[in-house]
Amino acid sequence: MKIKDIRDLSREEQLNKVRELSEELCRLKFNHGIRPLENTAKIRQTRQTISRIKTILREENAA
Repeated sequence: MKIKDIRDLSREEQLNKVRELSEELCRLKFNHGIRPLENTAKIRQTRQTISRIKTILREENAA
């Protein structure tokens, strides 16, 4: 997700997205532990997207 897309979401949608992505990250890590993933970059991308959303949430709280 791009930052513009994240900023367009409401606070509730952002929180739900973080929750969904956290669950997906957990599944990806678990599956990678069992059998190597074909696209290991997906783990990194998911982690970065979670960080982006959390950063936007913190910016909105600080303002």
